[in-house]
Amino acid sequence: MFYLKIAIMDAIECILTRRCVRKFKNIPVEWDKIGKILEAGRAAPSAGNLQDWKFIVITDETIKKNIADSAFNQYWMMDAPIIIVIVSEPYKNERFYGLRGEKLYSVQDAAAAAQNMLIAAHALGLGACWIGAFDESKVKDILKMIPEARPQIILPIGYAAEIPPVPVKYKIENIAYFNKWHGRMKDINFTLGYTSAKVMGAIDKGKKILDKINKKIRKE
Repeated sequence: MFYLKIAIMDAIECILTRRCVRKFKNIPVEWDKIGKILEAGRAAPSAGNLQDWKFIVITDETIKKNIADSAFNQYWMMDAPIIIVIVSEPYKNERFYGLRGEKLYSVQDAAAAAQNMLIAAHALGLGACWIGAFDESKVKDILKMIPEARPQIILPIGYAAEIPPVPVKYKIENIAYFNKWHGRMKDINFTLGYTSAKVMGAIDKGKKILDKINKKIRKE
């Protein structure tokens, strides 16, 4: 099975350690790795399993430059040996799900494929970056796309020449609610079953008990 072949690191570790890479080494990416990344995208969920996506793999230097131009002059992406453009086919979702399928489901499907591909690239020792800022009409012209198709995401991929810093993230208690909007738990770490939190809580409780005993002994 494909997922066994790319299980190079623990899935959670891979998700938590993935970073956006914008500097790449001048080293070609092996085609078997590109194939695995494409398979990861193909394995993503999609509305009604319509799989309304296409993946355009770009290696041509002129096309890469034109893509960088269309992405508001983000020329750093030209250093990536491979660029993959994820294209959606909204008309497929529109047939089954109407306006919501066209405007939302097709975007969600492309996003799910992109995240799978980013995680697969990281698991394979590669760096990549999610690019959503570009002139859609220009990309369509550059890649000679049919009018009904829509470019959603650009993924420059290659061997990383940088170690991006860990970005600041909100704490779980600031983004996770329970049962309703703004529904909060008193001890979210304990509620979510974080072993380390339980252990630290027990240690803190033990320290407090020992402090009380020590104070009592001193008084006596």
